[in-house]
Amino acid sequence: MSEKTLYDPAVNVSSSNAKCIRGREREYNGIFKKGQEHLLDLSYMELEERNLEVKAERIKGATSGSLRERLLKYLNEENRIKAVTVCFTDLEGSFHALDYDKKHIIRSEENLTFDGSSINGFTAQSESDLRLKIDWTTFRWVPADLFGPGKVLVFANVCDKDSTLYVSDFRSSLYRLCERLKNERNVMVNIAPEIEGFIFKGFKAEQNYDEKVGFELATMSGYFNSLPQDTLRLFIDKFAEVQRALAFENEKDHPEVAPAQFELTFKYSTALDSADQIQLYKLLARQVARSMGLTASFLPKPIQGLNGSGMHTNISLTKNGKNIFYDGKDKDSISRKAYRFIIGILSHASELCLVMNSSVNAYRRLDPAFEAPNEIKFSAVDRGAMIRIPIGNEDSARVEVRTVAPDSNPYLYIFSLIKAGLVGIEASKEGFKRMEDSVSQDRLEKLPIDIYAALGSFVESEFMGEIMGKESHKKFADLKRTAADRCPRALGIKVKSGEVLYHHEITNQLLWKNF
Repeated sequence: MSEKTLYDPAVNVSSSNAKCIRGREREYNGIFKKGQEHLLDLSYMELEERNLEVKAERIKGATSGSLRERLLKYLNEENRIKAVTVCFTDLEGSFHALDYDKKHIIRSEENLTFDGSSINGFTAQSESDLRLKIDWTTFRWVPADLFGPGKVLVFANVCDKDSTLYVSDFRSSLYRLCERLKNERNVMVNIAPEIEGFIFKGFKAEQNYDEKVGFELATMSGYFNSLPQDTLRLFIDKFAEVQRALAFENEKDHPEVAPAQFELTFKYSTALDSADQIQLYKLLARQVARSMGLTASFLPKPIQGLNGSGMHTNISLTKNGKNIFYDGKDKDSISRKAYRFIIGILSHASELCLVMNSSVNAYRRLDPAFEAPNEIKFSAVDRGAMIRIPIGNEDSARVEVRTVAPDSNPYLYIFSLIKAGLVGIEASKEGFKRMEDSVSQDRLEKLPIDIYAALGSFVESEFMGEIMGKESHKKFADLKRTAADRCPRALGIKVKSGEVLYHHEITNQLLWKNF
C-alpha cells in the first residue's frame, strides 16, 4: 500500500486521476453548508483507488492490529475528516451505524460502548452495556454526496463488557471461524453473493406500506427492456458508480426479470469481506434510491405474482491458493470435497432454512411457480434445486446455494453454511453415507413451506444449537416467532401489512408498538 498516497493529508490524488477531480466548490444537492467547504470530499475515481489499495491488504491477510497505528495516525493528521462511521449488525441482520467524532475515536478507540439492550437479540436491560472493537482492515473512504463530507467508515465486532467477542454477534463468529481455517488448515473461504432487489416509488415505501394498495413499481422496465434514461437504468448506473467507489470490483450491472428489479454482481472475496459488502450493498442501494425519491427494497417477495428477490451465494474453498472444489475429471468439474460440502449442507437443509429465510415474507419466494429453489437437492441445470453447480474451471469452480433470501443476516447464514459444509467434508465414511442417504436424489423433499415449519426444524436442531450456542439459538428463534405471530399464519395471495411493517429491516419502535 502506498502510505504516501493514502495517508498523507497533503496528497489528494495520484497524478493519473488529478484531472478527474472536481473543485472544492462543487455541491451535492445542497449537502454542503457554510463552514463545511474544508471537509474531505474525494472524487469517485479517487475513492475507488484508495479503497482498492486497502482491500488488497485486507485480502492478503492484513490484521486489524497491523493497520491500526497507521490509520489512527492518518486520522490524526487529516484535518478534513470530522467523523468515523462505525457499523455493526444485530442478531437478525439489521444494519446499525454510529458516527463517532474523529477526536473521540483517536482518544478512546479501545473504549467504544453502546446500550446493547436497545438492539434486538443483544443484552437484557439489566446488563446492557456492550463494546465495539473496530476492525481497521475494513477502513473505507465514502462518497460525500451519500454520507456527508468529512467521513470515513469502518466495521466493528461487538464485544462483551470484558472485551471478549460477544456470543450473539455473528460477524465475530464468522471472523473466528475463518481465522481458524486459515491458521490451522491454510484454507480460505471465498464467497460471491448475487443480491436482488426492487425499487418502488416514494420515500420509505416500506414503512408506509398498506396491503390494500401494495407497492408501486418505480418503472415497468425489466430484464432486457430497460433503456438508457429509464428510471431503473438511471438507478443502476448511479448505484454501480457508488459500488466501484467502494471497491466492490463490479462484474455485471443489470435489471432482473421482474419490472423495477435489479442485481449488481461483484467479484468474489473472502467470507468476512463479502458479508460486509452485502450490508454495504443494501445500504448504498437505499441511499441511491433515496436520492432519487425512491425506495430500494430487499423484501424477498414484495409483490405476489412477480418473481421474488434472492441472494444466490457462490462458495468455494482454496488451500494454499488452489481451488479445492475443482476436479477437471468430474462430469460437473467439482471435486470430492465439493461434493461432500454440498451433502453436508443438504443434510441440514431444513434446520438451516430459518437463517437463510428469516422472515415471513421469505416463504412467499419459495413458491415453485416462480423458479423457486426449494428442492433439497443439487443439480447442474435444475434451477429449482437448492444448490446448483455452475459451469466452472480451475479458478471458478464453486457451489451456488440458491435458497438464501436477501434479508437474511449475512454473517449468520454464511457462518452456518460453512459449518454445515465442513460437517460433510469431515464426516467418517459411515457418517457421510447416512448423510447421503438422507438427501437421496431419488426421494425429493422440499424446504419448509412457511416460517412456522422452518422454526420447528430450527428449534429442534441440535446442530444449530451447537454452532450458534444455546443462548443465541434460543434468542434467534424467539425473535422470529414474535415477528411471525404478528402476521396471519396463512400466507394467502396478498402480501400482508404485518409481514412488511414488522420485518426486522423495516420496523421501528413506533411501528412495532402499533400492534
